[in-house]
Amino acid sequence: MKDLTPAPPHDRVQQSFRRGLASYHSSATHQADIAARLALQLVQAGAPKSFANALEFGCGTGHLTQHLRRNFTFQSLTLNDLVPECAAFAGAKDHFVPGPIETLQLPMALDLVCSASTVQWLDDIPATLSHLSQALVPGGWLALSGFGTSQFHELRALGSEAAAPSYVDAEHWRAMLPSDLKIKHLSQARRVAWFPNALALLKHLRETGVNGAASKAWTQTALKGFETQYRQRFGTPRGLPLTYDPVWIVAQKT
Repeated sequence: MKDLTPAPPHDRVQQSFRRGLASYHSSATHQADIAARLALQLVQAGAPKSFANALEFGCGTGHLTQHLRRNFTFQSLTLNDLVPECAAFAGAKDHFVPGPIETLQLPMALDLVCSASTVQWLDDIPATLSHLSQALVPGGWLALSGFGTSQFHELRALGSEAAAPSYVDAEHWRAMLPSDLKIKHLSQARRVAWFPNALALLKHLRETGVNGAASKAWTQTALKGFETQYRQRFGTPRGLPLTYDPVWIVAQKT
């Protein structure tokens, strides 16, 4: 259920996403699609069209924020991200608070907490879910997307450190949610990104910041060896595959 590699320090993850911030919004097409689907699942689960007090953590450049605003109205929307520079992507009416969600002082009486493609970076998902649930009012909604254990399995098979600490398959989410949160939607769907060579694949990882746990410096020799191994293990006539394994969870507090 959980990768046993120690969680990367927040500063390393922050540095990785800060470095890719300028390119993230246009390069992270899979994350954009995942965010769009999360907002849609929230609608289809029966969430109200208007929220009084909402929090989105790990907001990044606003993929999910945009879809939330298209589908819902908010009296108050607090945005959070580990990278302070993400405040530049917040709307004029949004309240931005930087820092790790695990220790963030949450607004109280929230009727929506949501996040797309962030929970995999949490070292202790159950503890954070409990933290978030305490801030939700009865009837409040939780909408999250993370990634399952097949996420980037090609990289991990080759010894890469690019994995986040908490890849969790859909089947294990029920056991992690606090008892006062009732699941309204839970799904998982693998998808594959294709790259012509290892350099293009590594560029994708860098531009989207998703290699926040990695510390490897690439030399020409290392890149050549990586390409050879990748092609031998996973290469096809179509190119080099990289698996994304998104999981969507929508729940309501009883």
